[in-house]
Amino acid sequence: MEEIGFLGMGIMGKAMAMNLLRNGFKVTVWNRTLSKCDELKEHGASVGESPAAVVKKCKYTIGMLSDPPAALSVVFDKGGILEEISSGKGYIDMSTVDAETSSKISEAVIAKGGSFLEAPVSGSKKPAEDGQLVILAAGEKGLYEKIVPAFDVLGKKSFFLGEVGNGAKMKLVVNMIMGSMMNAFSEGLVLADKSGLSPKTLLDVLDLGAIANPMFKMKGPSMIQNSYNPAFPLKHQQKDMRLALALGDENAVSMPVAAAANEAFKKARSTGLGDLDFSAVYEIFKVTQPSP
Repeated sequence: MEEIGFLGMGIMGKAMAMNLLRNGFKVTVWNRTLSKCDELKEHGASVGESPAAVVKKCKYTIGMLSDPPAALSVVFDKGGILEEISSGKGYIDMSTVDAETSSKISEAVIAKGGSFLEAPVSGSKKPAEDGQLVILAAGEKGLYEKIVPAFDVLGKKSFFLGEVGNGAKMKLVVNMIMGSMMNAFSEGLVLADKSGLSPKTLLDVLDLGAIANPMFKMKGPSMIQNSYNPAFPLKHQQKDMRLALALGDENAVSMPVAAAANEAFKKARSTGLGDLDFSAVYEIFKVTQPSP
């Protein structure tokens, strides 16, 4: 396959670009802080000095940015992809953004003759490292078909969801459910503890029942140990809750559970937990409970 450009060397982007390298792809990387590309360079990646330079060199470029402003910045700012995107080149934005941001990027890329695909992912650091992400793509079907060999390395399954915006919406719905579940899980762990039960035993019981799921199994033990190494930073989870609630407003969908979960994540951010894993919202429930 053609050499692939990769913009954004955060927790997810770095793991994904490394995965492409390990599987024989040629990759040119870029990050706002260029030193974050050093490890990728050691593994054979080239480094571009700007998003435009990466797009100029590569037929297909992937972006994995932290939020809508960052996703827009790599496209529209000086040295951005619009300076070099042209006919025959494709841009695949795998960031989690709202549908409006995705549409804005799509229109700009297409106006310059390029093709566009949004492809946010479900999964955090470990699935990214293991190539086990779920990819939610939407946009130009032809570009999707061409980039599938890369998606097959990055994920265990990719979906093509139709027009631009559908991928963004699906990702927000998934992350909204995940954030709400994490709040209920945190409340349950605190309730067990305050009731004189073992939280560890609760994990064992949950894992054997109808609501067993990989997130509880993976996050529970580290939460009990107050360990929150960021696989998915809490500040990004709260951003996704906010964007999902805005989607609810747009469609007149009542979302009281998600709204309450968002408030808990906001409170966690305000107490300095934003850069920890999103499971650190557990700390908020622990401190708000009166001692027996």
